[in-house]
Amino acid sequence: MTISNDQDSRPRRRYAPRLPPERRRAQLLDAAFEVLARDELHELSMEAVARAAGVGKPVLYTVFRTRSDLVAALLTREREDAIKQVRETMPTDLRDLGPTAAYAATVSAFVRIVLENPTRWRLILAMPESAPREYREDLRISRAGILAEAETLARAGISLEPRLAGLDPALLAQTMLSFAEMLGRLAVTDPEIYTSDRLSQFANAFIATIARPVPQTDAES
Repeated sequence: MTISNDQDSRPRRRYAPRLPPERRRAQLLDAAFEVLARDELHELSMEAVARAAGVGKPVLYTVFRTRSDLVAALLTREREDAIKQVRETMPTDLRDLGPTAAYAATVSAFVRIVLENPTRWRLILAMPESAPREYREDLRISRAGILAEAETLARAGISLEPRLAGLDPALLAQTMLSFAEMLGRLAVTDPEIYTSDRLSQFANAFIATIARPVPQTDAES
């Protein structure tokens, strides 16, 4: 007579393979980012992240003690990567293309990176209402840094292009940055209507139009 053991028939619990702390952290943040691609920030749950990572919740809680810790870490990573991407699109020398062409190329490159990673850029350009106050402040500081670099470029452009003479470099920088942000916001909120080609073509045409010399009247000539 064989005595059955009920415990032997139970499915064995699957354990996540051990990973170094940094790799585990990156894995969990990648999983949270994956969840965020289909859910809003306020809907992001520890259960969903653990499931996407293929680990149990205890593993998740050993890295991030609370949901707030997880959200803060994810937002920090995406903000830092976004700022790095922006800086990579900004020209270092305006003399090759000229100020107008360089700015048009920068805006087109910016729209392209936004559409390549809409999940990240929704967090930047269409900041969720549930975003923590600390994130909002960090984003404000990061934008101020980009704006300062844009003003430096604006001053260089004004010095190179006689048609820009007389423009306020600080206001020109604000205008350039706000214009790029507006196009990026359209790209992430309604990508089927505002495609990369449509936005880039508009940016090129608009910049060329406003940079065109104003024809002189008979009284001025």
